[in-house]
Amino acid sequence: MLLSYQEFNAGQATPLVVIHGLFGAADNWRSHVLRWSKTRHVINLDLRNHGHSFHADGMTYGAMAADVVALLSHLNITKAHLLGHSMGGKVAAEMALNYPQLVASLVLADISPVPYAPRHQEVLAGLNAIDLSRLESRKQGLAILHEYEPDIKVCQFLIKSLYRGATGQFAWRFNLKAIENQYQHISAAPQGNPYPGPVLALKGDKSPYILPEHRSAFARFFPHTQLKVMTDCGHWLHAEKPDLFVRLVARFIDHQKVE
Repeated sequence: MLLSYQEFNAGQATPLVVIHGLFGAADNWRSHVLRWSKTRHVINLDLRNHGHSFHADGMTYGAMAADVVALLSHLNITKAHLLGHSMGGKVAAEMALNYPQLVASLVLADISPVPYAPRHQEVLAGLNAIDLSRLESRKQGLAILHEYEPDIKVCQFLIKSLYRGATGQFAWRFNLKAIENQYQHISAAPQGNPYPGPVLALKGDKSPYILPEHRSAFARFFPHTQLKVMTDCGHWLHAEKPDLFVRLVARFIDHQKVE
């Protein structure tokens, strides 16, 4: 099965593939993608168990990277720039480590190639506390979720994936059960051989996802990494400073020579 995707400006230069993070979707990146697509070919996709893509039991990075590879093959794309945020960055990293011939360059948005301790317990508890069969409105769902997750912006982001199905009952776009069951794989590090190509790591200065102790992992897997720190940003750096984020990604990609 193919991933759901949006394609813009097909045929213009080496394409940029945009990969969202956990609980996200391609739609979260639409404003960024529309700006990049003014000058280049862009593919904006939904990972498995997210957005409009298919649901599946497994969520290893090997499986998710293979999904993206299959999509590129379907689109007859032989090389692309990859941009991934958070979990999406690990998917992009897994591709670079295992399919380097397909990767012209790599942008890792606030993520390191390391395993992380569980950090979504409150979010998962809040999502499970919402009884979809009895839910009357998004506002009600937001209030329940906010009882578990103190950051209202995170709650508002999650509620974007709540929709009414054909019967009128609410449902999640993401596959909550699979995410819970596969969380140990989502927390794991990407695996493979070192990627020799250019890498840009973008870090929010207030975020704990890229730390000094992660330098050795970057050196091992991505020896040609340049790190840029975006000030006054947390983990959602692309949403907090979208103009700067769009410029940094475009500038990095535009400087790459693609063979």
